[in-house]
Amino acid sequence: MNAFRRYHFLFLLLWLVTGSGWVFAAPDGVSFSRDIQPLLAQKCLECHGPDKQKGGLRLDVREEATKALESGEHAISPHQPDASELLRRVLSDDPDLKMPPKGDRLTSADAGTLRAWIQEGAPYSQHWAYAPLSRAPIPVVKDSAWGHNPIDRFVLARLEQEGIVPSPEADRPILIKRLYYDLIGLPPTPDQVAAFVADTAPDAYEKVIDELLRSRHFGERWGRHWLDMARYADSDGYEKDRPRPDAWHYRDWVIEAVNADMPFDQFTREQLAGDLLPGAAPGQRLATAFHRQTLTNTEGGTDQEQFRNEAVFDRVETTGAVWLGLTVGCARCHSHKYDAITQREYYQLFDFYNNGDETTYRLPPAPEALAAYEKAKTVHEEKAAALKRKMEAATLEAEAAQSAWENLQRQAEPQSTAAWHDLRLVSATASVSGVTLTPEKDGSLLAGGENPEGPVDYVLEFEAEVPKPLTGLRIEAITDPRLPGGGPGRMEGGNFVLSELSATLAGKPVAVASATADFSQKGWDVGTAFDGDLKTGWGISPQRGKSHHADFRFTNPVPAISPTRISVTLRQHYGQQHTLGRLRVQGITGDPSVLPPPAEMLVILALPPEARNPGQQKQLREYFQKKVHPPTVALADQLDQLAKAAPKPPGEEVRVLVQRTAEPRLTRILDRGDFLTPKEEVHPGGLSTLAPVKFRQDGRADRLDLANWLMDERNPLTPLVLVNQIWAHLFGEGMVRTINDFGVRGDPPTHPELLDWLAAEYRRQGWSRKALLRLILQSATYRQSSRHRPELDETDPTNRFLARQNRLRVQAEIVRDIGLSLSGLLSDKVGGPSVFPPMPAEVAALSYAGNFKWDNSTGADRYRRGLYTFFKRTSPHPNLMTFDCPDSNTTTISRQTSNTPLQALTLLNNETFAEASQALAVRALGWEVGDDASRITLLLRHCVAREPATAETSLFLDLLRRSKAYYDGHAEEASALTARHRAPNRPVSESAAWTAVARIALNLDEVITRD
Repeated sequence: MNAFRRYHFLFLLLWLVTGSGWVFAAPDGVSFSRDIQPLLAQKCLECHGPDKQKGGLRLDVREEATKALESGEHAISPHQPDASELLRRVLSDDPDLKMPPKGDRLTSADAGTLRAWIQEGAPYSQHWAYAPLSRAPIPVVKDSAWGHNPIDRFVLARLEQEGIVPSPEADRPILIKRLYYDLIGLPPTPDQVAAFVADTAPDAYEKVIDELLRSRHFGERWGRHWLDMARYADSDGYEKDRPRPDAWHYRDWVIEAVNADMPFDQFTREQLAGDLLPGAAPGQRLATAFHRQTLTNTEGGTDQEQFRNEAVFDRVETTGAVWLGLTVGCARCHSHKYDAITQREYYQLFDFYNNGDETTYRLPPAPEALAAYEKAKTVHEEKAAALKRKMEAATLEAEAAQSAWENLQRQAEPQSTAAWHDLRLVSATASVSGVTLTPEKDGSLLAGGENPEGPVDYVLEFEAEVPKPLTGLRIEAITDPRLPGGGPGRMEGGNFVLSELSATLAGKPVAVASATADFSQKGWDVGTAFDGDLKTGWGISPQRGKSHHADFRFTNPVPAISPTRISVTLRQHYGQQHTLGRLRVQGITGDPSVLPPPAEMLVILALPPEARNPGQQKQLREYFQKKVHPPTVALADQLDQLAKAAPKPPGEEVRVLVQRTAEPRLTRILDRGDFLTPKEEVHPGGLSTLAPVKFRQDGRADRLDLANWLMDERNPLTPLVLVNQIWAHLFGEGMVRTINDFGVRGDPPTHPELLDWLAAEYRRQGWSRKALLRLILQSATYRQSSRHRPELDETDPTNRFLARQNRLRVQAEIVRDIGLSLSGLLSDKVGGPSVFPPMPAEVAALSYAGNFKWDNSTGADRYRRGLYTFFKRTSPHPNLMTFDCPDSNTTTISRQTSNTPLQALTLLNNETFAEASQALAVRALGWEVGDDASRITLLLRHCVAREPATAETSLFLDLLRRSKAYYDGHAEEASALTARHRAPNRPVSESAAWTAVARIALNLDEVITRD
């Protein structure tokens, strides 16, 4: 916008014409941070903010906004709205004058707010979230008898201000169920409910809280909340989405840290910078796996620097969301449109992470595992020493035999010496449509077209015009710049797996006796490429990017009939694109035992012994002893096999982040976030709206400085955000409803003084999560009934004022846990590798075809808590997604919640819940009660943690009777319904009837809802 000019006459004309359409409803007590700052951010700051000042006008700083412009006008003239050019422009219809020049104009309500603010003197104030914390005095309330702690005074003061009374305390069965669901995610037993109801001690409620906070299941429940924010998963993401077999170690670290009530400032430092802590312990190094929860792209042909930058972007934006409650990602490409976050500040945060390198760390083993390893290592070393002694003796014999062998090589007749022959290709096809095999000039074949994830067979037909019988086939895997990583395979690293080679002559199989290769991958030896097992095969990693060959020797030579037509099938069933990229098939003739040495050995053999240098002598000697001389060949093979069988050091390797030790990377602002277009250099720093970062040492800062800054007592934002997150887990909504956004576009807190007070208290209590929870749980506010109050439908339909508790559908994992717990199937094990609960085979085949196999877990692992379900990013378990589990691709601060028919159908028919119903029926039939009505009553009490109404019992009793009658006449259906769990010594029809009842009981809304 150019400098403001005088348009008094035009303004007056517009005012007369359009003024009647503007209604200036000045609100009472205009707040800059609540009312004006979001308006300026949305409508004005793109052109008149920190990055750009069109017409010399800047509106985010009061001194700049109120000073005289070149024209002599004032954009904002405090106390004089009619003299404020800004107000004139927002009212103008003239396309050359109106503000904003593009997009929607201000509403009449917004214009009224702007006018009222200017009339009040246009006061600027700091955004509420950046203001220092204040421990406001505990409010004085009229009903001083209500409440248990200061939380209630703040809430009641607001209710009394609105003329609303709080709800009564929930019934005791509801209270204990609420605590169990909120703190450990499992239902209380009827005995636990009865004991609590009967306990009249003043501290009965507090005792339950303390018991649950001590439970090891507390870490599972509240660790899951954190894992959402950490974007935890068991696979890489992106198209390949490879498994991460070590991921569970970080998940277990979180559970243990939460159970131990690790202070949140320490919890932060260990995850953001555990490797940088003095004398970093193994657990602190493991904690940095928080950063490794980013997606990893292992697809071929990708630019690794691009995806390294993507991972750093994710770390910056996760930090901003989790600790600051801000959408900092908006500043990746340009300064934030609404919040005071410049693009430079974004890359200042980026710099803290830019020098973190991804690596692995071996966890120290348990003492018993280390002792077992040392014992096995000693035995292995003794065996190796014995073999080496034998090898030394055999080597002396080999020196004499080598001279004779050299003479034999020089005298070997062509008739007996093996040779390789090109074969004439007749046809080459692939078993998967879209895969092409194109002949090259050198007789090789180049695979192209589709690159499937699943099995692929190459079927090749040749004519062999050779003078002697074929004694075998050579398969050459050849590098090519057109292949990923240069090949010779088609997967991104160049590897392949030849699962099985077979050959036929005139339709009859040709048996393979043995195979050798110039190199075989550990665990993928060429000798397994003709064993009939498609799960084994020949691979060449880590020697990718090199050509390799393998010789397959026939049991009986193929007669030399010219032309000899032979069909070769190369089966490649490993999947994940592990297929040959360029290959050549040659025929072998002659005695396989007299195969000539490799070309480099022939060069040495051609030299007289006295003309060879020491290196050549050593090379030839080692070749003879390892490949030719039977005694040393056998011993060398034994030594090789023994080396492969060496006991592995205990302790798994986990993905972690460490500070870069090489030359530090320079951080530059990336134009539009593109790593290929770097601009000016930046250095580490925080946000200008908060206190500056305190650097620990001279030179470049690191992640520990960032962690300290986030938890610095000068920073009010982090405790506000953290308290709001915890509050939301207990009430369904935070006091700041926009839980992801504490910026100017976010909602202001419903109870600002309470939020400030709790944030200060959280910090005062040493960042103890359990202490904060105990304080909130003990409040009368938390204990209120969640019953709907029709009289509040108009005044407070969304319960902003907390006149009652909220009913909450539990998380996806907890839905499963509750069903298994009620049925008695739930495993009590805490921690350990992820598991694979039942999934329909058809779903697994569709979701994981080619690169992953979902093998349903057995035994107790089949019934682990949902937290331990293997989470594959591109295809999570459908039960989890049905109940709104996030995809873990980005941080999730608050889960979305839906209510769909599919959820009810899942609870009725899914295999897990069907088993839970069967087991619950068996459990119910085992209770020693008088009659079916009593059993129904106990079953409902068991499921909903309260005494059922007579009408409810009657409905279920009627269902039981009708089900018994039905299954008495449908034995096969009864048997199918109780296939996995059936009550012993009971008619099948009775088990089926009770299973039908249990299915409905587990589908009750109360079962999966925290009241």
